[in-house]
Amino acid sequence: MKVLPKKVQLTELFYDLVFVFAISKVTGLIHHVENAREFLEYFGLFAIVMIVFLNTWMVQTVYTNRYGKNSLRDIIFFMLDMAILLFMSNTFTGEITMWFRPFVFATGLLSLTLFLEYFLTYRTAKDSVTKEVTQKFMYILGFRTVMLLLSILFSLKVGLILAVLGILGSWILPLFFTRTMRKSPINFPHLLERLTLITIITFGETIVDIAPYFTLKTICLPSLLIFGVVCLLFMTYITQFDHYIDEKRTGETGVLLIYLHYFILFGLSLITVALSFISETHFDDHVAVLCLYGGLMLFYIGILIAARYNQGKLHLSPQLVGLFGVTTILGAICSYLTGTFFWVTLITFAVTLLNATSYIAYLLHKLR
Repeated sequence: MKVLPKKVQLTELFYDLVFVFAISKVTGLIHHVENAREFLEYFGLFAIVMIVFLNTWMVQTVYTNRYGKNSLRDIIFFMLDMAILLFMSNTFTGEITMWFRPFVFATGLLSLTLFLEYFLTYRTAKDSVTKEVTQKFMYILGFRTVMLLLSILFSLKVGLILAVLGILGSWILPLFFTRTMRKSPINFPHLLERLTLITIITFGETIVDIAPYFTLKTICLPSLLIFGVVCLLFMTYITQFDHYIDEKRTGETGVLLIYLHYFILFGLSLITVALSFISETHFDDHVAVLCLYGGLMLFYIGILIAARYNQGKLHLSPQLVGLFGVTTILGAICSYLTGTFFWVTLITFAVTLLNATSYIAYLLHKLR
């Protein structure tokens, strides 16, 4: 059965802007650390907070995909969530003891609003499938809300454990409900467009972060190489999601498409941070390289997993997948051994250039 694309509403795009701001603030947790030791200490915190924002965006997007009508009620919930997100994005400054409870309380409120959206849909649903699917999401969001609000009543140590359990639980639990979600498939074109747009906006944030390399005092060959790396990653992304993928798929839960974008968005955030670290003399070059190539590996893993959705004649060959792995690992080793700003940027540019051109060439070959 042919699925008509669901129009992406302007309110959804407006909502995305807050999330990109939130993600840029999250990268600030590791963006301005003074040394490698601090980076490693804050990385776990960065990962958890990233999951909070990405998971919230994904849950809201899935709700809008299945049940959103751009009604007055939907718009009110969008605006309320945006206000909460703006507050959350500005809480984590200073020591964690200062911002943990306000951040977790706001996250709990955000989970509660998402719970209410599913609850209201459950109450008004006339078919059993909608009731079953919304009920499962109510369980997930109810668990997350209770664990988060409960965590602020305890000491930081205990509260942090409860909060992490609530966050990771809501992140993982949808995997156990895929059989239920197959009864109410997502609108694949709409979900694909939403995920593509949030990724492109995230690329925009990366451009903003590398802008300091393009001033009268800082512009040099590595500046151009860094810009080239970002452009080549963007070309790789749009080759996969604008040309390879079968956007007319039906009967999909969207779970894999959503989870592979965690790799892509998380990877982009690490790349963004690393591209600023590699030029700073006070920071350990080796940690910056590991951060950069860790981000690249996550990004490429997401891209290659997405091949599962490719058009029939565009399934990736093992040789192409192997090429991505070999070039990225060799680039990481060479960059780690050299460690200098110039050589790291040059090697990384070469790695992303080879991967992007190979991906595009494979597409052109298959389409002949």
